[in-house]
Amino acid sequence: MRLTRRSVLLGGLSAAALPATLSMVPRPVFAEAAPVLRAAPGLARIGPEDAAKTAIWGYDGAVPGPAIRLKQGERVRRRFVNDLPQASTVHWHGIRIENAMDGVPGLTQPVVAPGADFLYDFVVPDAGSYWYHPHNRSWEQQARGLYGPLIVEEAVPQEVDRDEMLLIDDWRLTEAWQVDESFGALHDWAHGGRLGNWATVNGDGDLSVPARRHERFRLRLVNTSNARILTLALIGLDGWTVAVDGQPLEAPVPLAAESDRIVLGPAQRVDVIVDVTGAEGEEAFVAGTNGDQRFALATFPISGVARTVRSAAPGALPPNPLPPVDPRAVARSVTLTMEGGAMGGLRRATMNGRTYDLRELAQRGKVWAFNGAVDMPEAPLVDARLGETVEITMVNRTAWPHAMHLHGHHFKRVGPDGGLGPWRDTDLVAARETARILFHADNPGDWLLHCHMLEHAEAGMRTWLRVG
Repeated sequence: MRLTRRSVLLGGLSAAALPATLSMVPRPVFAEAAPVLRAAPGLARIGPEDAAKTAIWGYDGAVPGPAIRLKQGERVRRRFVNDLPQASTVHWHGIRIENAMDGVPGLTQPVVAPGADFLYDFVVPDAGSYWYHPHNRSWEQQARGLYGPLIVEEAVPQEVDRDEMLLIDDWRLTEAWQVDESFGALHDWAHGGRLGNWATVNGDGDLSVPARRHERFRLRLVNTSNARILTLALIGLDGWTVAVDGQPLEAPVPLAAESDRIVLGPAQRVDVIVDVTGAEGEEAFVAGTNGDQRFALATFPISGVARTVRSAAPGALPPNPLPPVDPRAVARSVTLTMEGGAMGGLRRATMNGRTYDLRELAQRGKVWAFNGAVDMPEAPLVDARLGETVEITMVNRTAWPHAMHLHGHHFKRVGPDGGLGPWRDTDLVAARETARILFHADNPGDWLLHCHMLEHAEAGMRTWLRVG
């Protein structure tokens, strides 16, 4: 089966056991210098072969940045050097690390000015698929290509032939294949965020991964888009979902090729173990979907046979050392009401202690609010004691979905029947939906909670929690 190749700009995909107190891990003194992770401008070929190279911003000048792969319980040490024309930081998305290493300007560290540096030094407590990206002007810096993969391997890895991390991004490009400079457009900020017109996987607009029939892959799928919600289909690949947002499922969930869909909000991850079921000479695909249309994102040309029959179903990945949550043990419960945006009905909100009407807010680029407040409030949404179970009821009164990301912790959504969903660090809350999440406040510090549609966050959808 062959899908339409993208020879022109894509019209669109889908719009729609470690220490319990993590921050107390001692940091030893190292004599050797830490490896450098440098943010710098660069050139990358993200379009077709006959297209001009694109001016990007990347870690080590490339997109994506260098893969950081290590074992669970090991230490990440990187001296971040900022060679960009803007201040920046590095946020290690989904990692339950100590607060000072979280990379949030004004909350956990100062910004790293152009020409300056900052040492990130932390232990990774959980195995899984993670990534890193900026947290200052991320709505621009990430859209220019500033992100990279972080893979934490289990002590005993899954038995697979290949382990591939696929970072899926959509870019807004001009006809000259350069990044469109329309950053800060109020229409984007008030609607679905900055949506692109060209998709890449690992910085490649036509990624091809050689495969053999009945070869088994672990695919770590990451949505690095600013705002696009991805709906993915597997074609010629059949398997199981084994983890979401880095955290293993209790048991693999069968995922039928062709019929099942994988939905990834911005910043979300899904790990799937798949067998190549297509015949020799055919191609398998990870495809984006838009209604009945499908677009090849990653192509797997099949040549040769790995084994004559499919392997047995995989077992579950080993669980990470997250403390359990119990709905009956909730110590603190708060409501977070989302308001604003186009067709959202927001009339006024407070910002920096003053109340503004919507017109005044829009003049300042602020069109979204949490609990009637724009941007970071002085008081935390939650002030939790260490070890408490916290419940947040998120009420989306807007006409748009929001990918809500909690730093420093993972949480579970409470289902309609009272059951708990999988561990997540980013939850996609649909328009007009109400979602209840529970988390165990075991990681002390001040932690950001925000929408990971990056334009929404910059336009007001940010708050914070205090633990400990």
